[in-house]
Amino acid sequence: MSVKVPKPLWTVVPFALLLILKPVLPNWAVTPPKSCLGGCADIDGMIPFVDWVNAAIKFLKKHEFLGAFTFRDMTRSMSDGIQILLDITEGILHEGFADFGVGAVPWIVLVGLAAIYGWYLRGWKLALLGGGCFFYLALFSKRGIWELSMQTLSAISVSAPIAGIIGLVLGIVAAKRLGFERILWPVLNVLQSLPHFSYLIIVAIFFGVGSKAGVIATVVFAFPPMARLTMLGIKNISPEIIEAGTMAGCTRKQMLFKVELPAARTELMLGVNQIIMQCLAMVVIASFIGQSGLGHDLLTRLQRLAIGQALEVGIAVVFIAIALDRFSQAVAGKQPDHIVHGPLWKRRPFACLALGFIAVTGVLSLVTPHIGQFPQHLTISTSIFWDGIVDYITLHFYQPLSIFRDAFLVYFLIPIKGAITWIPWIAVITLVGCIGWRLGGWKLLLLTCTFVFFIAASGYWVRAMITLYMVLVSLAICALVGIPIGIWASRRDWTTRLTQNICDTFQTFPSFIYLLPVVMLFQISDVSAIFAIIVYASIPIVRYTIFGLRNVPKDIIEAATTSGCTYRQTLWKVRMPMAFPEIILGLNQTLMFGLFMVMIAGFIGTVDLSQEIFRALTFNDGGKGLVIGLCVSFIGLTADRLLVAWSDRQKKAYGLT
Repeated sequence: MSVKVPKPLWTVVPFALLLILKPVLPNWAVTPPKSCLGGCADIDGMIPFVDWVNAAIKFLKKHEFLGAFTFRDMTRSMSDGIQILLDITEGILHEGFADFGVGAVPWIVLVGLAAIYGWYLRGWKLALLGGGCFFYLALFSKRGIWELSMQTLSAISVSAPIAGIIGLVLGIVAAKRLGFERILWPVLNVLQSLPHFSYLIIVAIFFGVGSKAGVIATVVFAFPPMARLTMLGIKNISPEIIEAGTMAGCTRKQMLFKVELPAARTELMLGVNQIIMQCLAMVVIASFIGQSGLGHDLLTRLQRLAIGQALEVGIAVVFIAIALDRFSQAVAGKQPDHIVHGPLWKRRPFACLALGFIAVTGVLSLVTPHIGQFPQHLTISTSIFWDGIVDYITLHFYQPLSIFRDAFLVYFLIPIKGAITWIPWIAVITLVGCIGWRLGGWKLLLLTCTFVFFIAASGYWVRAMITLYMVLVSLAICALVGIPIGIWASRRDWTTRLTQNICDTFQTFPSFIYLLPVVMLFQISDVSAIFAIIVYASIPIVRYTIFGLRNVPKDIIEAATTSGCTYRQTLWKVRMPMAFPEIILGLNQTLMFGLFMVMIAGFIGTVDLSQEIFRALTFNDGGKGLVIGLCVSFIGLTADRLLVAWSDRQKKAYGLT
């Protein structure tokens, strides 16, 4: 009697056979062969992508278009324009305008305006939060945190509007032109999955270094979410709204600005929120090419392992992120005010209050200099406190933490790393192709196999597999931790709100902040990197699990209850299967977050693609940095395409689409 193999298992049969036959496979099928087309001496890739990219960069640097200017001349002119905007914002927030005898905005004015704006948006709670966050920057500025914060805010004040305008324009055009959308969508996918450090090198080559280059890099990183959300908002406008605008006789311009953009306000404001958070995520990363501010100071203290001082600066970054995040969320949720007739102070009470506050502080500044600058003798530093915690942990917990770290590394991480790097590349591409065929047919097979082949042909296969091992280990632990938390949080309204607020808070933290506690606990090792990834990447799986379980149709739950199912049976037999497509999407986002954090974790010495990117950044090797970045991007896009196809397949199976 023949053994019947379940249909899904046929997907892994070719992969399993290649693993069994590895001892007899030729060397080229186990390890990607060296290039037969030439290429860099230190790269054993089949195709010299790095040389090709460097040749293109050299061409753009040297070739004169129309015999008058090079591409780099154009980019340097753009950079000079950015510098003019930076000079204005830095003059307002930090340096003042010495030529006109005007100083920077006083600290107390910014604190007061933040409180007034928070009160206007959402009442006294947001006023206290916004004013308190900015007051922290002034109070805890013994090491110059206020000045560094103003430099950071001046860069964000330039990069966020530019990114918003670019994203808005591209999103509108893509929503109106299907052909342009088909071109733009994969570009946005690559940009959002490309490690920041990859295009930092390109930016440094063409735009120079310094704060202006940091702004350009931030804009490139921040505009894709705005473009996506603009497309989504315009496409999801109710047909009735469009018909009403048409019946009213709106022209195309009026339809866009009077009907479509106001109707898509929620998505557009969410895009603004995402831009602000993306800009803050680049605070530290852009400092690698010379952007001044909190990020540069944090990076310097991390390099010296001054954990206490780095934590102090990191908390300042977190408070700025929390304040700006809450303000942008409040703007997105605020409804238009009703027109009140009467004098100006009744029609615009908060504007009058702000102007009055500025006038009063202006008069007081003539009496005391402390209005313009926070008294230095009253400033506080918390670095001694944090250093004390580090010393206490080192003194009392060093041995048990070292035992755990070494055991986790030797008995868990190293075996998994060895197993993944042992797999022949031809087996990996076969597995990906079979899964792609199973989930999406020949188009998905071709797309994902192309991604994997690029990684194999680039010469960075082994490093890519080490990166993959770190992401997969982190993904598994995130799922084991995040899904139970999501199940618990979805049971009641108050646990859902509590968990979502915690996730919101953690998501505002810039990525480098997560390195501080893990280095403090586990020193510099793969274990530190793994735990930093876990803390950072657990947020999406928790969110999506809650969303999936809370949005199971109520009639299905009622049917299960009337059938006599217990709570546990309803959870595992009804709610979890129905929420499974959303949980898959959560795993997808967790994997993308993990890839992002792996690149950041390379700063503490992991031996994977991130180390190669840092090396390329050190030697200003644009070709190497971009090719390695594409390898990371294609790992993420391969997983993304497969997981999204799986989720769609499950939704169809449960009749959710």
